Amino acid sequence: MEVTCLLLLALIPVHCRGQGVYAPAQAQIVHAGQACVVKEDNISERVYTIREGDTLVLQCLVTGHPRPQVRWTKTAGSASDKFQETSVFNETLRIERIARTQGGRYYCKAENGVGVPAIKSIRVDVQYLDEPVLTVHQTVSDVRGNFYQEKTVFLRCTVNSNPPARFIWKRGSDTLSHSQDNGVDIYEPLYTQGETKVLKLKNLRPQDYASYTCQVSVRNVCGIPDKAITFRLTNTTAPPALKLSVNETLVVNPGENVTVQCLLTGGDPLPQLQWSHGPGPLPLGALAQGGILSIPSVQALDSGYYNCTATNNVGNPAKKTVNLLVRSMKNATFQITPDVIKESENIQLGQDLKLSCHVDAVPQEKVTYQWFKNGKPARMSKRLLVTRNDPELPAVTSSLELIDLHFSDYGTYLCVASFPGAPVPDLSVEVNISSETVPPTISVPKGRAIVTVREGSPAELQCEVRGKPRPPVLWSRVDKEAALLPSGLPVEETPDGKLRLERVSRDMSGTYRCQTARYNGFNVRPREAQVQLNVQFPPEVEPSSQDVRQALGRPVLLRCSLLRGSPQRIASAVWRFKGQLLPPPPAAAPVAGEASDHSELRLDAVTRDSSGSYECSVSNDVGSAVCLFQVSAKAYSPEFYFDTPNPTRSHKLSKNYSYVLQWTQREPDAVDPVLNYRLSVRQLNQHSAMVKAIPVRRVEKGQLLEYMLTDLRVPHSYEVRLTPYTTYGAGDMASRIIHYTEPINSPSLSDNTCHFEDEKICGYTQDLTDNFDWTRQNALTQNPKRSPNTGPPTDVSGTPEGYYMFIETSRPRELGDRARLVSPLYNASAKFYCVSFFYHMYGKHIGSLNLLVRSRNKGALDTHAWSLSGNKGNVWQQAHVPINPSGPFQIIFEGVRGSGYLGDIAIDDVTLKKGECPRKQIDPNKVVVMPGSGVPHQPRPQLWGPVAIFLLALQR
Repeated sequence: MEVTCLLLLALIPVHCRGQGVYAPAQAQIVHAGQACVVKEDNISERVYTIREGDTLVLQCLVTGHPRPQVRWTKTAGSASDKFQETSVFNETLRIERIARTQGGRYYCKAENGVGVPAIKSIRVDVQYLDEPVLTVHQTVSDVRGNFYQEKTVFLRCTVNSNPPARFIWKRGSDTLSHSQDNGVDIYEPLYTQGETKVLKLKNLRPQDYASYTCQVSVRNVCGIPDKAITFRLTNTTAPPALKLSVNETLVVNPGENVTVQCLLTGGDPLPQLQWSHGPGPLPLGALAQGGILSIPSVQALDSGYYNCTATNNVGNPAKKTVNLLVRSMKNATFQITPDVIKESENIQLGQDLKLSCHVDAVPQEKVTYQWFKNGKPARMSKRLLVTRNDPELPAVTSSLELIDLHFSDYGTYLCVASFPGAPVPDLSVEVNISSETVPPTISVPKGRAIVTVREGSPAELQCEVRGKPRPPVLWSRVDKEAALLPSGLPVEETPDGKLRLERVSRDMSGTYRCQTARYNGFNVRPREAQVQLNVQFPPEVEPSSQDVRQALGRPVLLRCSLLRGSPQRIASAVWRFKGQLLPPPPAAAPVAGEASDHSELRLDAVTRDSSGSYECSVSNDVGSAVCLFQVSAKAYSPEFYFDTPNPTRSHKLSKNYSYVLQWTQREPDAVDPVLNYRLSVRQLNQHSAMVKAIPVRRVEKGQLLEYMLTDLRVPHSYEVRLTPYTTYGAGDMASRIIHYTEPINSPSLSDNTCHFEDEKICGYTQDLTDNFDWTRQNALTQNPKRSPNTGPPTDVSGTPEGYYMFIETSRPRELGDRARLVSPLYNASAKFYCVSFFYHMYGKHIGSLNLLVRSRNKGALDTHAWSLSGNKGNVWQQAHVPINPSGPFQIIFEGVRGSGYLGDIAIDDVTLKKGECPRKQIDPNKVVVMPGSGVPHQPRPQLWGPVAIFLLALQR
C-alpha cells in the first residue's frame, strides 16, 4: 500500500532568480576507467592514454538550459563497425576492451536548440606492444658455398607498438653495442613496416654462433611489460627449401581424389608448412596435414591456385604453387554472323556466312569442337572452312565459315564440344540455316509500355522478340541513379523476354530497357525497346503526430499535408474526434489544374470539451495515412535546471542534507498562466511520497524558479516530480533524480564536511606513488569474509548505508606498505586552518595513521602534521589538527600497514575550515562506540525534520 502525504512546512517557498536563464550548450570531456594518463592532471582535453584491452570511459559534462542532448562521434583511425555505423547518444561513452584501431579523436557534441552546439574533442591514444618477430638474412652476394659460414649475417627484429619501442640486443646474457664489439653493427633500416632494429654480424666468427635475444620495451608505459624473442644461430642455419610431388599445373577429372605433397629439402631450424587456396579458403572436406594436402571427390568449384609455404624466419619463405584444374564445360552458345565485309545483317545467297560455337571450359584450351551438317560430319572444302581462335570472338571459339553461300548450304548444323578421353559429358548446340533464318526484332506488346502496380505486388515487364532463331532478352535500367536491377545485377537475361519482379517497392519505379543478345542468335547490332514501371504507394503525411497547445477560448487550425504518394493527390480526407466521425470541413478553393495536397480543420475555441485527440485520415485510392493531433490547454512540462552551483547543502551535526531545486517553465505563454505547482518527493526504493502545492505568480519564459528541499537523508537519492497547474487543470509532469554530492570546492566556513557518501569522494584521489589504495565501503558492501576483530562495522553515524574510507591490510599487503588518499588542491586564503576527522583504529596489528600537508607553492613538499599508532579500540574518535600552509596545499591521509592482517584503519567525516582548532583534541561528545561496546551510537536523523506537519494521508 502506497501512502502519499501533503507536506507544508518542510519546504521553503518558491522565489524567482531572474529571467532569461536559457543558455547555449557548453561541454567538457573528462575521462575515467582503466586509463594510464601520462599527464599529472586529472582532466585533459587533449590526449588520453589507455592500454589496449582496458575499458575506455569518456564523459561529456554539459551545461546549458534546457538540458543539452549529447552525441559522440569519432574521426582519425578506424573504429569498431558498430561505432562507425551509429553515433552514441549518451553523456558517457564506454568501450569495453578497446582495440588499437579504436584510437583517434572523439568528439562530444552537445546541443539544446539555443545558440550553436558545443563541440569538444579528445584524442585517445591506445598503447600496446606486440610480440616481436626475429628473422635472419644474408646479403645476396654472399649466397655461395655454405650458407652461414664465414659470411655476413643480419638479424632483423620487428615489432608493432605504441609508443615506439626501445630495442636491446643480447648475445647470451651479454648486451651488445657498437662500442664493445667491432664485429657487430646495430642500426635502423629505412622503409620498413613497423619498428625494426637490425643486428649485423660482420664476417661470422666462432663466437658469433650463439643465442641472440631481441628485447623490446615501451618503458613500462601503462604497465605493459617488456617482451623478448630468442634465436640460436649455428653453422647449419639455412632458409627453407621445397619441392612438389606433382607438376605445377594439375588437371584432374571431377570426382577424383587429389593428393599433393609438399616436400622439405632444406631449412634449419625445421620450417613450418602451411597450405592456402586462392581465391577463398580451402574447400570443405580438404585436409592439410603437414606437407600433404588431400581433397576428396574434387569438383569444378575446387579449381584454383593452391600454395604451399615454408617458413623458419631464416631468409625468405619458400613457396610452391599448384594450379589445380578440374575439367568442366558449361554455357554452350552459338552466333550467326552475316557477311561482315558487305555490312549485311541478313543471310543472303552469294554472300559469306559464319557460324560460331563456344563453351566455357576448364581447361579452356583443351576443348575440341566438331561440326556436323544434317547429322553428318561437315567436310572441309574451299567454300567450307573451320577455324579456331577467331580474334573477333571469345578465346577458344570454333567457327564454321561458308564462302559464297549456296542453296545447298541450307540445313541444320550441329557443334559438339568435348574433352577427348575424359569422363566429362559433351555439350552441343544446333543452328538451322534456311531462307527463314532472319535477324531479330523486338517490341513491347500493345498496352504493356507502361506497367502500373501497387507497392508490395508482383510485376511483369514483357518484350516480344521475333525472328529465327529468337535470342535471349537482356534487361537493364535506364535510370542513371539506379543502375542495378532489383536482383542486384546490372544486366539480367530472360529466355522468354519477361522480367518478373516480386514484391515491388517504390524505388523500383523507372524506365527499363530490353534488348536482344548477340549470342544464341544473330551477331548483329542489338535491337532494343523500353518499358515504364510505375509503382503506386500509399500517401505519406505530416505531421504524423503533433501536440497542439492553446489557451482556453482561443481558436486552433489543424492542417494535414500530403508529403508524397503515388498518385500524388488526396482522393479523400476524413476527420475524427476521439474516434467519432466529424462533418467534412469546408474545402478550400483548389488552384486551377492542381490537385489538393492538404486538408484543414478549424476549431473556433479550445475548451475542455473540445480538447482531445483529432485524427485526419488521408487517402489517395491506393492506401491511407493518418495525421494525429492532440489538442489541449494544459501546460507544458517544467524544465529542470541542472546547472545550479553547489545545489547540495550538507549538515555537520546530522547525516541530513538539503537540495536547491531550480526549473523554468516551457512555453508558459502558449496556454493559460500557471497558478501553482504540485511537488512530489520520494526516496528511491520507498513507496511513500511527500507532496506539496506551491503557488506562484505569473511565470515568464526563461524565468528561473527555485525551491529548497530539506531534511534529505545522506546518502540517499530521491525522485522529484513537478506538475504545473492552470485553470485547465494539471499539465505535463517532469521528473528527475537528485543525488547527494559532496563539496569539492576550496575550504570555506561552512558546508565542507566530506562524508565519503558520493563515489567522487569529494575530489580525493589515490596517490600513484604508494603501495596500495584506500577503499570506500559501508556495512552493506563490506566483504562478509573480512577479517574479524578489526575495522569498523559501520560509519560514524552507525547507519548501514553510511560510507567511510579504510585500508585493507590482509594479504598481499606487507609490513610498512603505505596507502595515501590525496585531497583536491586548495588555495590558501587564511593563515590557519583546522583539519577535523574521525578515525577508527581497532586491531592488534594496527600500524600508523598519518596526516600530511603537501605544499604547492614551490614544487611538491610533504610535511607531517599529525600521527597516531597502535590499537585504539572499537570506537570512532575525532581528531583536530591545526595547519598553517604558506600557499596552495593538499592534505594527505596516509595509512601504514602494521605487523599483521588485523590492522584495518578507517576515516570518516573530514572537515577543513578556516581558523584555529578547538583546544581539546578529542571532543567527548563526538566519540562513537560501536554496538556491543556498551555506549550507544548517534541516533538516525528523521527524514524531513521535526518541522514537518502532515495534514493529509492518502491510501492507495
